[in-house]
Amino acid sequence: MMSQTVAVLDIGKTNAKLALFDEGRLVWEKSAPNRILPGPPYPHEDVDGAFAFFLAALREAGRAYRIGAIVPTAHGAAGALIGEHDLAAPVMDYEFGEVEQIEPDYAKIRPPFSETLSPKVPAGLNLGRQLAYQKWRCGDLFAAAKHFLPYSQYWAWRLTGVAAAEVTSLAAHTDLWAPRHGHASSLVKTLDIQRLLPPLRPAFDPLGPIRPEVAAATGLAPDTPVYCGVHDSNASLLPYLVSRQAPFTVLSTGTWVILMCVGLSLDHLDPRDDTLANVDALGRPTACGRFMGGREYAVIAGGRGNPELAAIERVIASGAMALPCFSGQGGPYAANEGAIRGDVDAGDRSALATLYCALMSDLMLTRMGAKTGDLIVEGTFAKNLAFCETLGALRPAQRIFAAGDTAGTARGAAMIAQWPPAYPIAAPTAVPTVSIPGLAAYRGAWTAAVERIAR
Repeated sequence: MMSQTVAVLDIGKTNAKLALFDEGRLVWEKSAPNRILPGPPYPHEDVDGAFAFFLAALREAGRAYRIGAIVPTAHGAAGALIGEHDLAAPVMDYEFGEVEQIEPDYAKIRPPFSETLSPKVPAGLNLGRQLAYQKWRCGDLFAAAKHFLPYSQYWAWRLTGVAAAEVTSLAAHTDLWAPRHGHASSLVKTLDIQRLLPPLRPAFDPLGPIRPEVAAATGLAPDTPVYCGVHDSNASLLPYLVSRQAPFTVLSTGTWVILMCVGLSLDHLDPRDDTLANVDALGRPTACGRFMGGREYAVIAGGRGNPELAAIERVIASGAMALPCFSGQGGPYAANEGAIRGDVDAGDRSALATLYCALMSDLMLTRMGAKTGDLIVEGTFAKNLAFCETLGALRPAQRIFAAGDTAGTARGAAMIAQWPPAYPIAAPTAVPTVSIPGLAAYRGAWTAAVERIAR
């Protein structure tokens, strides 16, 4: 007899993925590149291409497993203006640089950081700035909108026809939420978009069954429920909220490195460092920091894989350094142009990239005041043992753990349909403590060089 599974639609910046879980075990997955279309009226997400992929993948997976529920999870820097039956405007690519053109006017209405705990970030990474651009520069499209949906909830709507908003997505560096107070920020009223926000629903709410046309296209049961869904980094956090006591920190790694410090005071957050407060699926503010570590790693490493610890030691001995920033967005030094100083063998470029990402993680955790509690690395960098070991050597007062696979976001999202989970949560693997010769002096020199270029 086929078992019942939870299907997760995982929409990242780089890839779209369908993953199936049975009591926390990954049993099936398929992914495809997430395409950006050039416009007009601006570069935008290929939602129809992604939807076609998901329908085909659901049909394929449904032949092998009885899919009992669907949960969407997506990155937090996209949202959809929808009309009666379809998009009123394309879903903007958050890397669309021309959004910056409205900054002089948007700066006048952006709420203070003390209200939103959402830092000013480049291009369309603040969802509020995207909305302002669409209202001011695409007025006809904006006027046709009935609702504005965070990206996870857009996919829930696409599957069910039910419009909803949800707090983990609304509070993800959007300028639209006041985390300390648990309600929409003053920007919503200033932009006069109250009418566009649908009812706020918990991530754990089933919004309804799939649309008849979705059932016909996939072969799934017409009563298959679709849940409201969750912001992707907050999905990564869910397994640890039920298995650990605060304080602890989860490093959710992929295109972005998101440092989520559960139980940490919000008092040390600084918009200049790209530190902020997200809100977890239970409605609690969480101190976070972020930088575009996955993309920066790829640029520095030049396509090479993960290094051995011996390569880390060679780079330290050489004195070669990677100095931020290699993505142009995210982190405390987004305005600086990345540079590599010194000579490093091509074969050791991945070690240089690993050192850079570990040092940046350490610097941000220190500035946030995260001195105690376990550090759990999940996602792409969990497979990079040298990264985990280097981070542990930089922060000897904290234990380092690596999640067992790279499906942390999707695995956490699957819990939405079975909350709280009745099955045991797989424990991450403890990373052995290592001593890395010269690392302390290297960190001091790297930090000094970073501070000099930032002046």
